Amino acid sequence: MRNGAIVFLAAVVVLLGCCAAAYLIIRRRIKRFSRCAFGTSSLAEGVERQAKLLAETPKSVSGMTRIFVPQIQRDFPEFDLEKFKNRAENTLTAMLLSVQEEKLPDSLAVSPELRKQAKSRIEGNRASGVREHYLNIKIHRTEVADYRKRQGTCTIVFQSAVEHIHYREKNGSVISGRKDLKEQTKYNVELMYIQDASAAGLSSAVGTVCPQCGAPVTALGSMRCEYCGTKVTPVQDRVWSLQKYYEVDYHHV
Repeated sequence: MRNGAIVFLAAVVVLLGCCAAAYLIIRRRIKRFSRCAFGTSSLAEGVERQAKLLAETPKSVSGMTRIFVPQIQRDFPEFDLEKFKNRAENTLTAMLLSVQEEKLPDSLAVSPELRKQAKSRIEGNRASGVREHYLNIKIHRTEVADYRKRQGTCTIVFQSAVEHIHYREKNGSVISGRKDLKEQTKYNVELMYIQDASAAGLSSAVGTVCPQCGAPVTALGSMRCEYCGTKVTPVQDRVWSLQKYYEVDYHHV
């Protein structure tokens, strides 16, 4: 019995020694990796440094403006790019703040589609008992990321590099994000021209109609009615509207 106990103790000692040696090897490798990757032997400190660096580095946006703007200007010679880019930025900021305030002001001129999107987000948070916060919102840059024509509509997609503090709370505890760390991300805002409201399937949409005969003007950028020949000057603020916004992630590329 004594010999068996001695053998057992010896085996335990050897096992503990092997575990200790493995721990030291792994620890050295982690420190070596951390020094190479982050410049410090503390992995936790290195990860925090990297998080702070990312928090200060704006995201790059899909800069397709030079490619798409000439196409847009051929289709719509009077289109004011800067005006609508500014509107997209201001509306995006207002939409994020409406989620925080849990209310979209009635005085804010946005499309019914955007109001519906804000309402759905707010009601979803309330149903889950979640408060969502957006603080210190800053838009670094906005570019045209896409221009597409289909189903009675033309859509310009603005992509913005956005900085903010974003976190979600439930029962007084933060469940995602951080209060003390900025976040760099990207958002797309879609600006839509209703070429043919019936084909687009948007009941609340406002298309361009002839002031003389009332016929829909469905030709891109057309300045004359194709039925009676009357000169038509579309009111850009009415036929172009912001329809959707979303954060760019692996669901939206």
